[in-house]
Amino acid sequence: MKNMNKSKEYKEIFDELKETVTKAGLLKRVPIRGSVEMIAVLVSFVFVYVTITHWNPILLGLFMTLLFTRAVFVSHDILHLQYFKSKKLSLLLSYPFSAITITNSSSWWIFKHNINHHNNCNVPEKDEDILAMDGAFTPNHKGNNSTLRFFKYLVFWGAMFFMYPAFIVQSYNYAIKKRKFLELTLMLLHWPIVWGFVFYSLSLESALITFVTLYLSLSLWLSFGFITNHLACEVFNEKQMKELSWLEFQMRTSRSLKGGFIIHWFYGGLNTQIEHHLFPHAPRFNLLEVQRMTKEFAKKYNMKYFETTPIEAYIQINKALSKY
Repeated sequence: MKNMNKSKEYKEIFDELKETVTKAGLLKRVPIRGSVEMIAVLVSFVFVYVTITHWNPILLGLFMTLLFTRAVFVSHDILHLQYFKSKKLSLLLSYPFSAITITNSSSWWIFKHNINHHNNCNVPEKDEDILAMDGAFTPNHKGNNSTLRFFKYLVFWGAMFFMYPAFIVQSYNYAIKKRKFLELTLMLLHWPIVWGFVFYSLSLESALITFVTLYLSLSLWLSFGFITNHLACEVFNEKQMKELSWLEFQMRTSRSLKGGFIIHWFYGGLNTQIEHHLFPHAPRFNLLEVQRMTKEFAKKYNMKYFETTPIEAYIQINKALSKY
């Protein structure tokens, strides 16, 4: 960043990038394509229910993990208004995927992710994500729990198996505390609609195997997807954050991943994390092209663009644990 062309202010430079991306049509919402994916996920669940007795329980759990993961990404995109402009409509459309499918609160996600995280990324005073587990994995932050810091490697990598249950607990706590009773009702419907049917249709042993397989594999998929986004990137306090422009702040606190379409599908677009933070409304389907433009833009102005392979990201994160 220090070598960046100083003839333009950061805001003017970001305006230039935004204009380029906008003219290419990459910020336009995708109601049709988004709707197709939403319908595809729902139809796939119907397929599972119709054929459920023909599945091996482990394979059933893994396939349901795939559907749950797509529901997570669809809900994330809907709530970022990537499909539809209306906030009210987007919130309503998120419920089948967030509340019923994965028993998570959309309101909690909007508050935690869209508002706090995106606007205060890697700022310990504001970003709940970086203060997880009493700040045991936050640079220069001394939490109260010395045991977590002592066993940080074991705790950090072991926690990957429990991310999904942790999301559920946080969602329920938020919905109850904020009196989001409609969401809470829909979240509770998850159990009879999803798991009630599974346990009714299968033997107890097969249903339990499916349940455990899904919870473990979904937690790992989400965990290994989410941790590459900002861990081992720069961290700023609130005062430092206010001195940075939107462009500089988001680029210095985020990491994008190499790998093209396959990686883009697996990570649900979160592999283009820099671009997602610069343009939260940009549809996931367009982010690889936005990434290409952003990298060219960064090169033009000698700006640091933090990009690694997924494996390199995990190695960096593991090394960074020693500093926490």
